[in-house]
Amino acid sequence: MAQIEKANGIVDWLDKRLAIKPLMKVLMTEYWIPKNINFLWAMGIVLVVLFTLLVISGLFLLMYYKPDTKLAFDSVNYTIMQEVKYGWLWRHLHAVSASVCFLIIYIHMFVAIYYGSYKRGREMIWITGMVLFGLFSAEAFSGYMLPWGQMSYWAAAVITNLFGGIPVIGPDLVVWIRGNFIVADATLTRFFMLHVVLLPVVIMIVIAIHFYALRIPHVNNAYGEEIDFEKEAEKFKAGNKKESKVIPFWPMFLSKDFFVASFFLAILFYLTCYHYSFALDPINFDPADHLKTPPHIYPEWYFLWSYEILRGFFFSADLGLIAFGIANVIFMLLPWLDRSNVVAPAHKRPAFMVWFWLLVIDMIILTIYGKLPPTGINAYIGFAVTIAFFALLFVVLPIITKLENKKNS
Repeated sequence: MAQIEKANGIVDWLDKRLAIKPLMKVLMTEYWIPKNINFLWAMGIVLVVLFTLLVISGLFLLMYYKPDTKLAFDSVNYTIMQEVKYGWLWRHLHAVSASVCFLIIYIHMFVAIYYGSYKRGREMIWITGMVLFGLFSAEAFSGYMLPWGQMSYWAAAVITNLFGGIPVIGPDLVVWIRGNFIVADATLTRFFMLHVVLLPVVIMIVIAIHFYALRIPHVNNAYGEEIDFEKEAEKFKAGNKKESKVIPFWPMFLSKDFFVASFFLAILFYLTCYHYSFALDPINFDPADHLKTPPHIYPEWYFLWSYEILRGFFFSADLGLIAFGIANVIFMLLPWLDRSNVVAPAHKRPAFMVWFWLLVIDMIILTIYGKLPPTGINAYIGFAVTIAFFALLFVVLPIITKLENKKNS
């Protein structure tokens, strides 16, 4: 056993037994971040804060929620909302946090695209981030089902039915996922387990991997500049803090993150207390009724763009299902669809800049039309923007980035 001397305080006592000082150096005080970044780089920490709030509020809701088709609706809308003191606050906080969480995810994602943060050794950061996007989507969908309202039930029926389109195993897979031939009590308990236990644990693990993936290539910066982090760190440690292009993660960078997170939390709690209705679908305040189909079934706003892609091929359900599957993994391929070696913000890449904003506009249109009934002219517009979405990613992006390479060679 190693010789352990008398400790000088609690920190030293812990360090001698757990080596917390070297760990703090690796993770915080000697983990270097570029200076030339802006508040948009704080979105990762904002997401961690939001996920923590979702876990805490979810635990409070879990104390009173009943995962039973006969009790779930009343446990949410009567017990939690009317009988439990401040139950309304925890429910509103959970719903608003989930919605705002996806807003921040999309900001985080498009900031990475804009600044090329998925390129040159940062592919694993991007891939783990997109895996997290998929996991958060599954977590949100499983949570949307738990109140057992009308939209919960019918959204679950539509989404689980999608798996029936898989060749050979599709019909059996649908029955296995539901635990029944229809969406029923077994389905609710399955999704309850996913939402409360399995998915949160997997999300925590992938978050850790995502942060670990940042350790070697380091964080990108606003200019796409290649930084010799070891050289710049030595300058900082030598006292040349102004000349150094980097700062330590703790306390300098993280203190800025906390400021941005506090600003977002102020907005979050304002929305939670005064404008929470945007996160709660009015149709979901009606109990689930398998004999009464809502006139128009749609998911939460953050799924509408991919839902519209599913409906885009209105003349072929099979093509719609294939397109939906591709749309949910296509962004993971972005480091290879972008053929350019240039790592720079979009405003320094003219063709890429136009492509970026066309993609944003296209996804906004998909989101808008995803909420509208797919009838008449709506169906044709949905088809057009769906084709445009795939063309932008599979055709336009490889061409313009390949031309960019030739121009810079």
